[in-house]
Amino acid sequence: MKFELHHATDARGQPLAVGIHQGRLAEPGGGRRIDLGGARLLPGLINAHDHLHLNGELPRLRYREVYRNARDWIADVTPRVATDPVLLAHRAQGRSQRLLTGGLKNLLSGATTVLHHDAREAVLDDADFPVDVPAPAGWAHSLVLTGDAAVQASRAATPAGSLWIIHAAEGVDDEAAGEFDRLEALGVVGPGTVLVHGLGLSLAQQRRLATAGATLVWCPRSNLHLFGRTLDPTCLAGERRLLLGSDSRISGSRDLLAELGLAAHLTGWPDERLIDWVTSQAATALGLHDRGRLAPGLRADLVALPPGLPLSQARRADLRLVMVGGRVLYADADLGEPLGLVPVTVDGRPKALAPHLVADLAEPGVEAARRAARQAPCQASRRAPGVAEAAS
Repeated sequence: MKFELHHATDARGQPLAVGIHQGRLAEPGGGRRIDLGGARLLPGLINAHDHLHLNGELPRLRYREVYRNARDWIADVTPRVATDPVLLAHRAQGRSQRLLTGGLKNLLSGATTVLHHDAREAVLDDADFPVDVPAPAGWAHSLVLTGDAAVQASRAATPAGSLWIIHAAEGVDDEAAGEFDRLEALGVVGPGTVLVHGLGLSLAQQRRLATAGATLVWCPRSNLHLFGRTLDPTCLAGERRLLLGSDSRISGSRDLLAELGLAAHLTGWPDERLIDWVTSQAATALGLHDRGRLAPGLRADLVALPPGLPLSQARRADLRLVMVGGRVLYADADLGEPLGLVPVTVDGRPKALAPHLVADLAEPGVEAARRAARQAPCQASRRAPGVAEAAS
């Protein structure tokens, strides 16, 4: 469908009108007009680390007051997968359903692109999946679970410079501190390498990572939950080698907006810097050159924030509209219903979701709206003020 978004501003508050045609940004003109009521229009946010199948109603898990290494946390969680009622109920949903729920979690937070750290599943490439999930050229879980030889083989099988992801230095003990040196010795740190967490990296190791052309994904909530501390992001952020990830809910934030709020608290970075960090900077670092900016020809992945609301203070029910690949999938009720979206409530507030996302809602805080009475045909056909057909 062809759209024109108007009565909006860009991230800096300057007036903005945007056209959408065939899933791409275009010059405004023609198509269905959506009045955003002065909202700030941003490129879709990029979540650089999640395990999409580990979200839904799962709580943050921890079985000790504090951990020293992710190895110990994994050892605590693994045997409970077959006995813990919460984990058993989660697994009973089926992997495709769990992945869809993880996608919905991200959509609702304005994260239109997500880097999923696990095996590729067919559902991730479905045209109706809630967000875009680019496939890295290669990945390994970690030195702890994968082993040195398999990690080296995985990187060697990935084309030079292409995206390759691994958890690394996730802890505060000597083993975590030595993982980066091991990865260097294996020859796997270079352009395209994305390390996740890096809590155990020294300043010297961070500088070597940046010099090698690699990138680190920072997940501060997960670090604080498990280890009671997190990485000082100053060095890698200054080198533009730092990305932000929500991680999954078993250790991380509820969603990327919550992670942004925490990052803003920890760093004091202004809103403009935070926006650039999770849009254009993330797209460049991950080699996703078709998104991250508002420019004709790029993917029409968009988020509309209410006027005056900083991104670091936004919550998912605040978002005015989320568009993925030129399709409005989540919006305020006055915008979504005239576009064929289905009424829902999100954290108690009236919103609208694409029909195919409402069938099996398993996301906490999201419910299909219950209407007291069926609308008369003439009422159902009325357009809300925010959406209209363009004059011919």
